[in-house]
Amino acid sequence: MATRWLTTEQQRAWRSYIEAVRLLQEALDAQLQADAGMPHAYYEILVRLSEVPGRRLRMAELATGTQSSRSRVSHAVARLEERGWVRREPCPSDRRGQLAVLTGDGFAALAAAAPGHAARVRETVIDPLSREQLRALADASAVIAGAVRATSADAAGGDA
Repeated sequence: MATRWLTTEQQRAWRSYIEAVRLLQEALDAQLQADAGMPHAYYEILVRLSEVPGRRLRMAELATGTQSSRSRVSHAVARLEERGWVRREPCPSDRRGQLAVLTGDGFAALAAAAPGHAARVRETVIDPLSREQLRALADASAVIAGAVRATSADAAGGDA
């Protein structure tokens, strides 16, 4: 099969997208490090735990929800345990499984970090866009995420 190279317009869109994603990730990480002493990856774990009943998730579900490997989530949870923000508990339905549980201190850390994070997201993503651009961003992002999931599932033999 012949390579389908990107057109000039497609290359411009691709490179603009990649630059925006990298800059945004760096800005969010820097803001959270400066204001809350945590990387964005830890913030995302705390958010995921805060949004579920009982503020607890199986480690495997946490990895899936944060699009991280199980080992990366396990390492992050270990660091969060050291801070007293998360604890692990055995999973009652699976002896091999573990639950990550958001502690009261972890919820407090998240609550303290959230206003600065929301302000940075608003400042860098929401406010610069018109309502139409924001809708287009949401629509385009959903399409891209769906395409990535579909190709990942295909590459994994449909198990992803």
